[in-house]
Amino acid sequence: MLLIERPPSGQGAHEQSGEAAGESVAFRDQPASPATIVALLGTVEPELLTAFAAAAAPNSLRALTSDFLAFEKWCRGRGVIALPAAAATVADYLRARDAAGAAPASLARYKASISRVHVLARLVDPTRDPLVTLTLRAVRRARGSAQKQARPLRFKGAVKDVRVDPPRGVSLAAMLDGCGTSVIGLRDTALLSVAYDTGLRANELVALAVEDLVAAIDADAGLIMVRRTKSDQEGEGATAYLSPRSMRALRLWCEEAGIEAGPLFRRVFVRRMPARAAVPGARWARVEGGELRVGRHPDTPAFAAHTRYTVGDEALTPAAVTGAYRRAMTRAFEAGALPGLEAPEFAAWVAGVSAHSTRVGLTQDLFSAGEDLAGIMDALRWKTPRMPLLYNRNLAAESGAAGRVVGRL
Repeated sequence: MLLIERPPSGQGAHEQSGEAAGESVAFRDQPASPATIVALLGTVEPELLTAFAAAAAPNSLRALTSDFLAFEKWCRGRGVIALPAAAATVADYLRARDAAGAAPASLARYKASISRVHVLARLVDPTRDPLVTLTLRAVRRARGSAQKQARPLRFKGAVKDVRVDPPRGVSLAAMLDGCGTSVIGLRDTALLSVAYDTGLRANELVALAVEDLVAAIDADAGLIMVRRTKSDQEGEGATAYLSPRSMRALRLWCEEAGIEAGPLFRRVFVRRMPARAAVPGARWARVEGGELRVGRHPDTPAFAAHTRYTVGDEALTPAAVTGAYRRAMTRAFEAGALPGLEAPEFAAWVAGVSAHSTRVGLTQDLFSAGEDLAGIMDALRWKTPRMPLLYNRNLAAESGAAGRVVGRL
């Protein structure tokens, strides 16, 4: 049960007839979904909450829902009010999540979600209290605020110049070569190649459709419309380049899967059929018209073990993208295509790779090839330079002034 305390008149919430100020109103637990917050707070001001649900990105709504329900559950377990929450309650919650291992960036998100719910409910925002802001600042000071970064999947691996240097270590090229020619292999090849070329995030990748493909001036290459991105929630749209490599991979995948319209990257259902020996047909006998008739059913032929693939109509889920990356890396490692990589380091790579790895890797490759920051921001649709510079900080340290001079001494 969720306890929401009604504030006195004049503090932003509409009082309900028959309810005294300060009375607790209970709502049943609801599943985490974009509609949950609206359902829980709809009696406060449904029009505002409905407008927010329509304006916010689905991922933002899911995060807000999940964060607030986690906060409410924690409050319920301690017998304190979640809405409106006291500043001391929010500060205690952040300290508890910090003690449980939550990263500083996650704590900042929890604080923002609690703040947003209070603002939408037209209540005083407890997260603006100095106790809350200083608590979060203390956590950052004690633990640092650096965010964990996905391991980069660069096209040729850890090289100085992607244009001329040979592949080294874990590389996207080796992973592409190891995907194979099965239905899943063809899909994963196309997925990895497009992900690298475009630098799209997982949810943006799985939203691509056949109808988004556009012809390029280079007949072998292509373009693709990106309808919506994390930094473009209003759907202004952008265009990304697809290399001839990606266009070939897409053609092979779509031809094999029979895709002519709709989602580009889809689920593939796999059924592994064991080998079966031939089975002689059984004899039969029956009486027809007073006469005995006998015969034999056809023999069932033998067949070898094989795999059946069925391509679905729905798009891959964003979570499935990371699985495709790890599957491709495992195939490359097992095929010996990642020389010098020992099992412990490989395990660390598999654990550290994610759907964001191609975005990080492309950023580093563009910097190593000498592209300027403005061009990289435009290519990967960034509004500010913070993230591309963060992704490139290790390469920048090696190729910067100190690296160029000190390395020769």
